[in-house]
Amino acid sequence: MNIYEYQGKELFGRYGIPVPDQRVVEDAEGARAAAQEFGKPVVVKAQVPAGGRGKAGGVKVARDPEDAVRRAEEIFGLTIKGYPVRRVLITPAAEIKKEYYLGITVDRAGKAFVLILSAAGGVDIEELAEERPEEIHTLSIYPQQELERSRLDKVLRQVFESESRVVQAREVAETLYRMFLEKDCSLVEVNPYAVVDEDRLVALDSKVSFDDNAVFRHEDVAEMRNPEEWSDDERDAKDAGLAFVSMEGDIGCIVNGAGLAMATMDIIKLYGGNPANFLDVGGSSSPDKVVNALRIIQRNPRVDSILVNIFGGITRCDDIANGILMALEQIDLKVPMVVRLIGTNEEEGRRLLTDAGFEVAEELSVAVNKVVDFSGSGRAGAGQQASTGPRVS
Repeated sequence: MNIYEYQGKELFGRYGIPVPDQRVVEDAEGARAAAQEFGKPVVVKAQVPAGGRGKAGGVKVARDPEDAVRRAEEIFGLTIKGYPVRRVLITPAAEIKKEYYLGITVDRAGKAFVLILSAAGGVDIEELAEERPEEIHTLSIYPQQELERSRLDKVLRQVFESESRVVQAREVAETLYRMFLEKDCSLVEVNPYAVVDEDRLVALDSKVSFDDNAVFRHEDVAEMRNPEEWSDDERDAKDAGLAFVSMEGDIGCIVNGAGLAMATMDIIKLYGGNPANFLDVGGSSSPDKVVNALRIIQRNPRVDSILVNIFGGITRCDDIANGILMALEQIDLKVPMVVRLIGTNEEEGRRLLTDAGFEVAEELSVAVNKVVDFSGSGRAGAGQQASTGPRVS
């Protein structure tokens, strides 16, 4: 779960991390009022749950209230990485003397958290890692151990030029790490962590992500969730107990198990197709999950064929087959569907579908070949079949 910059800085402020004053507005007149309140040049910043706002024109400096209105109008007209700008942040323009990068994230390979520091702040850390990796300094922090101040100070002194800055950064790094643990974060990023005024370090930006699986433990975090982060399909899938991620392809996928779902999408790509979604119905044997999955996928206008790939273990193939038949009683399925059933009760599952007039594939390569033929360049043929009713192969 990602939150807006202004929400991240509000969270920083509650933990005592120095942040600038800010106002969030939803129209250009609000920008005028905020700029008048601050009485000095301001920065107008688009609030979307995505990076790259500056490069997209979503961050502008305004000299006075009238200029703030113009800049806000320009930014409100933007869509950044698929997100239309509905809110902008107004904050006093700072005279920046030096920019640093400070972040904490999860190092899954190292089974640790990692503190990332750089004296080259203000640029994307991904670009810095690729172009100038020697300027990035890291410190692994193992969850079963405390953050040792001696190790922290050693890496801080590689980045910050004075003892005053080391002291300020130490307090912020320790506080961020406490916040990271207490709020079950997966990423906390301050970029830039900047020197302003008389050698004072301030978090001028924020990026905070939380572990979705732990949000239920934090009511205050759940209240910060932004509806535009998830599509309608993703929200409905979550409510139905389905693991679902929207994609840009045209082949709808219903699979049991996250690993098999990933492999299925890879194979679809290998055979020249494009998956429209990741969807894992999980390990239960609930036909209702199949009904909900088909309903969600069916309403995606890009989807022109559907692949159901079930490897039955805990999930029983006959329950999946019953779910498909239930769905077809409730849903006017207008695209061809390819089903592959193998595993627990596979013979009964295939019998249920063949008795209903469907043919079922046993080999995954056969099923994927068919669904790819129905999509993309095979769309005309799929449309002809769909006109006489859905076909399950």
